[in-house]
Amino acid sequence: MNYSRNILPELLEQINTREIIVLTGMRRVGKTTLLSMVYDRIESSNKVFFDIENIIEQKVFEETDYNNIIANFRDFGVTDKERAFVFLDEIQAMPEIVRPIKYLYDHYDIKFYLTGSSSFYLKNLFPESLSGRKVLFELFPLDFKEFCIFNNLDKPFPRTFQEKAANKRLISAERYKKYHEVYLKYGGFPQVVLAESLKQKEIYLKDIFASYFEKDLRTLSDFKFLNVYRDLILLLMQRVGSKLDITKIASEVGVSRETVYSYLSFLQGTYFVHFISPFSRNVDREVSGTKKVYFCDNGFLTLYGNLSPGNALENAVHNQLKKYGNLNYYQKRSGAEIDFILDQKTAFEVKMNASESRINRLKKISESLGLTSNYLISQKFSDFENVILAQDL
Repeated sequence: MNYSRNILPELLEQINTREIIVLTGMRRVGKTTLLSMVYDRIESSNKVFFDIENIIEQKVFEETDYNNIIANFRDFGVTDKERAFVFLDEIQAMPEIVRPIKYLYDHYDIKFYLTGSSSFYLKNLFPESLSGRKVLFELFPLDFKEFCIFNNLDKPFPRTFQEKAANKRLISAERYKKYHEVYLKYGGFPQVVLAESLKQKEIYLKDIFASYFEKDLRTLSDFKFLNVYRDLILLLMQRVGSKLDITKIASEVGVSRETVYSYLSFLQGTYFVHFISPFSRNVDREVSGTKKVYFCDNGFLTLYGNLSPGNALENAVHNQLKKYGNLNYYQKRSGAEIDFILDQKTAFEVKMNASESRINRLKKISESLGLTSNYLISQKFSDFENVILAQDL
């Protein structure tokens, strides 16, 4: 059974547009399944789905004269007499395919849908060759709303943050508490979510982690010391939600600062980690500030990070909030701190349990920064105003 994802309606809206649609994200987040769902919704029979990791299907595009690719399409029942829909899955397996895609887009009425498993590859290649011709979508592990759909749960999710804070109910919170705890521990990779036993969830997580090293890292990078890269990942897992001291990290893993920066760039470019900058009204100051690190999925942190419940919650909340917009953090030497600031307007503090003193402190700091609203996100149920339950994000 295929379960819907949050961005499916947006992808369907693109069916009748001209641009090339690029869907990217980590391996095993469900890109192929999602693309297949779009393919099935297209009413036209003039369509074809290629797996570019299949070397036989790569041959369709191995033509010196790109016009001959159209003739190859005919073997798959696709003609150029009407609009064609061509789906290409895992295009990073054939980097040179971008050139014929551009040519066919410019000379024929073809709607392309593409997937690739790394923004590091896609974002560096496509801006030059497909400038003005593409729309990029990013797919991440399931958020908790999608997690509930995959578990056939009918949990309501209020739309706005104000509604989330106002409409929380103890009975509902208790009903979905155990599911949210599983989500916090094992994360949102679809295969992991659908696994029935906890042991099987761990097996899948280990396989996804290994696949990242074997496929993305080995094929997309030229790093010589993969053991150092691995050690850096394990080190970062201990620093979730913390500011990164690059000099200290370089010393601990035994490489230069420049090497650490290149590894961090690759980690971010392949969706494995995400960094947020300090809050500032000055863009230059924000970009140059010390960043905090968060991981793509809590499952990896459970297996290898040995995090506290509070840090695991903060990582999950980060992954939930980033779908709403740009995130920053605020921290002063005096101790004033805000975990997340969304689009320079809304403040969020993450706690396992809410208290009146924490709520008042957050409100005071937020008002001093000129933020329009503030909420404390709590794992445990609370009746306080301006408290949002983590399971309702």
